[in-house]
Amino acid sequence: MPEQGQDGQEREFDLRWADSAEHKEPSARARMLAARWKHNPPGPVPFRPEPDHRRSGRRSRSSWVSTAVVLGSVAAVILLLGYLNFRPY
Repeated sequence: MPEQGQDGQEREFDLRWADSAEHKEPSARARMLAARWKHNPPGPVPFRPEPDHRRSGRRSRSSWVSTAVVLGSVAAVILLLGYLNFRPY
């Protein structure tokens, strides 16, 4: 336990000393997994699972269709705002 009068420099030294220790105790989760996997090791798991192509009977839009819808919507909003600001009174 650090003393009340311990300044930051001494504490920094203590942290560097602790970080440079040769042996570090594993975390509780690491110990739990090691004990579990000792008798029942996990199987291989792919980094990224295969995509699930089952969609509820609906085809997904291709990326160019989505891009066209977004750009069309932006153009419509710009034209609408321009029309509202351009109307003579």
